[in-house]
Amino acid sequence: MASILRSIDIDAPADAVWDAVSDFGAVHRRFAPGFVTNVELIPGARMVTFANGMVVKELFLGRDDQARRLAYSVRTDNFEHHSASFTVTDLGGGKSRLDWRADVLPDTVAPMVSGMMEQGLQVAQGVLGRVPA
Repeated sequence: MASILRSIDIDAPADAVWDAVSDFGAVHRRFAPGFVTNVELIPGARMVTFANGMVVKELFLGRDDQARRLAYSVRTDNFEHHSASFTVTDLGGGKSRLDWRADVLPDTVAPMVSGMMEQGLQVAQGVLGRVPA
């Protein structure tokens, strides 16, 4: 199983970043607009459409507001396994860190997943860095 970790520092308070990251139905508006073009909420999950045309079902696994952690799992024929989470850490001084972790099988999908995570975080860093305190 391939494990991927990507992190970015954001020039915005952790509570404000968490508010956007934890809004499960608004990824296309609040987290990575343009990278994600649409989200449709369905019971226990969301259907996510990416700018490259890929559509995936992401199951909601849980949200821990105290730890600022949200977990989900992608369900698609391309993955034998996928689980991922976002964690927001307060760095002080109005800054925060966003960690995005994913475990995937088969290992051969890791480069594609890693690349998409990097693209999504580039967009998110710019968007979330404009979140007011």
